[in-house]
Amino acid sequence: MPKRPGGELATRPLHFIWICDCSGSMAADGKIQSLNFAISEAIPHMKKVADENPNADVLVRAIKFSSGAQWTISQPVPAADFQWQDLSAEGVTDMGKALSMVAEQLKLLSDRGLPPVLVLISDGQPTDNFEAGLKDLMSLPWGKKAVRIAIAIGDDADTDVLQKFIGHVEIKPLVAKNSAALVNYIKWVSTAVLESASSPASQSADAANLTINVPIPTPPDADNQASATDVW
Repeated sequence: MPKRPGGELATRPLHFIWICDCSGSMAADGKIQSLNFAISEAIPHMKKVADENPNADVLVRAIKFSSGAQWTISQPVPAADFQWQDLSAEGVTDMGKALSMVAEQLKLLSDRGLPPVLVLISDGQPTDNFEAGLKDLMSLPWGKKAVRIAIAIGDDADTDVLQKFIGHVEIKPLVAKNSAALVNYIKWVSTAVLESASSPASQSADAANLTINVPIPTPPDADNQASATDVW
């Protein structure tokens, strides 16, 4: 790690935000339980990645959306102290509201930070003004520079909407056909993507001018993830 006069490169905050669909359809086929399990299982791996990169201060929080949206973990929590709070499912799919609320928080971030990682997880279609929420998000420098990953749960998820959230044609929504695939994707975004976003290469980029481009690692292979007995 290159050193600046007077000491090592300063630690920079990296905000990691889970954006989770908790609409009524998530109650079917154990989807919400699988999501809770997948994120809980990924936490130790996320903590390890954060601990191994002392130059990035990884801060985690979560927002859920159904009928409206609500921060379930409202204040940024250091990865070492992060604990998942299980979600329940009911209501509609106000995804746009959640994106607007995330945008409000991105306005508060320091320009000396690293690109935030935003992970959108959904099994359906927005029931509110998704375009307005996305516009709020993408109107911000950190919204544009964020690492935006989307995970579709099952075949009923609106992958066109998720692709718009991602905003890069070379990065596609991940489609989890069953609980095992969801666990793999959640672990990947909690480790490989986080490691890339918090790498020394990202640290050395011109973060003050928001010119960081974070390479996205190859996601887990989706082949053979579905079986006849366990398919969403």
